[in-house]
Amino acid sequence: MDKKVVMVVMVILMVVSLFFAWQGVSMHKQVSTQEASFHALQNDYFSLDKAERDGAAANSDLNKDLVEIKNFPSDLLRLKLVGVGKILTGIYVLLFGILIALVMMPVRLASLLGEKGAKKKRKR
Repeated sequence: MDKKVVMVVMVILMVVSLFFAWQGVSMHKQVSTQEASFHALQNDYFSLDKAERDGAAANSDLNKDLVEIKNFPSDLLRLKLVGVGKILTGIYVLLFGILIALVMMPVRLASLLGEKGAKKKRKR
């Protein structure tokens, strides 16, 4: 393989791995802000008395708040799990690039030794 092609592949693998890791970390950063807004929404909703919460009209803002409170944990779980998945994908891609580099080392060394051996034979 050409040396430039291998370097381009390695750079692409590193960029892809960093992209996935960056996405995962940014998703985890969103979790803390989302949790804070979730707790604020819960405090606002549950600070009202039960009779007022139960007596809310079918399409009122209070019922919409309840639906949002019930959907929040799944959104937080998605942010956490998908974030971890993206971080692990980035690590896997980076390790795959390292594996390719380690596999290419003996091949490159053999070609260098072959070139030096050919030069010595020409001198004789």
